[in-house]
Amino acid sequence: MTTDRELTLTRIFDAPRELVFRAWTDPELFVSWIGPAGCTGDTADFDVVPGGAWRATMLDQDGGEHGMYGRYTEIAEPERLAFTFVWDVAEALLDQSQVTLTFADLGGKTEMTFHQTGFGSTAQRDDHGIGWTEAFDKIGPLLARSIR
Repeated sequence: MTTDRELTLTRIFDAPRELVFRAWTDPELFVSWIGPAGCTGDTADFDVVPGGAWRATMLDQDGGEHGMYGRYTEIAEPERLAFTFVWDVAEALLDQSQVTLTFADLGGKTEMTFHQTGFGSTAQRDDHGIGWTEAFDKIGPLLARSIR
């Protein structure tokens, strides 16, 4: 269920859950898909331990840099991953939010459920919903290439 302050997205990927989990924890894979359409991943630095920091940047089509960061709050590889999410700009409309991912094994496929909380408005939630949906569109082809 999605409320004004929550976003839930579910995707099924034709890849084992260990690989889908790794798309979120391997900096090289992460920068290959992060960002909505028109954006590309630039940098990522992850300390994937409970309490460990993560930071990533993406570039928009005009070369503008958009940074994000947070801390891992839960790691249960390959079933569950949770972290805080903050935009790296003072004028960001979203303060710290919480992202929780679950990865269900569907016999060689993976159901990924993405849940983000902490939105101040429906508009913020909707903007993130569009951005994450477009980013997730990039994961399937990336995983297919990684399996080959």
